[in-house]
Amino acid sequence: MGALAAGIAVGLAALGAGIGNALIVRGTIEGVSRQPELKNTLQTLMFMGIGLVEALPIIAVVIAFIVM
Repeated sequence: MGALAAGIAVGLAALGAGIGNALIVRGTIEGVSRQPELKNTLQTLMFMGIGLVEALPIIAVVIAFIVM
């Protein structure tokens, strides 16, 4: 039962990260299309945001292993 709960937790964390990454990239593309001169700044912020969002599934995996 614990393995099932851990799998569900990790799967939902990955789903949430995928949605979060899509929203970040969408916002960056919209920003660059409106102000192309800010491309480098927006790209840097996008990579920082994606890094923070990707930390969530990693933390979920660690917590799932601890729970198991």
